[in-house]
Amino acid sequence: MNSLREINMFTQIKTCSKNKEAVTFLTRKFALGAENVIARIAIAYSLQSGIHFSPLDVKDSGGKEYSKNVLFGNLYPMYAAIVCKHYSIHQSDKDLPRYFKMHLDDGLERIMADVKDNPNLVGFDYLFDKIQLGLEDIC
Repeated sequence: MNSLREINMFTQIKTCSKNKEAVTFLTRKFALGAENVIARIAIAYSLQSGIHFSPLDVKDSGGKEYSKNVLFGNLYPMYAAIVCKHYSIHQSDKDLPRYFKMHLDDGLERIMADVKDNPNLVGFDYLFDKIQLGLEDIC
């Protein structure tokens, strides 16, 4: 069995440099409070899209930095389980942090594209629409 140290092998994740401003912009636009909220939504949105990345697809890390605890809070085990299932990997897989980062960047880019396509989006309406679509996919 893997030790807890091996499973919790990272302490921080950084967005790519172009998403640093996206985090702040989207947090303000949707009035989400803390910037980790948009990051959590971005990861979930990217995963929900079904996209799979190669560990080699990772972008630069010059953007917004999140500690593991700030980004996931007590929800880390749930996010890890979802990513592990998505990629059919174990929690101790060395690429797990890369997958988190890639889905964070991808989700932020998807949300920014949605906002660009519809600049009048209201935060809660947008989020409820995405939640409804996700629920329809699994029902």
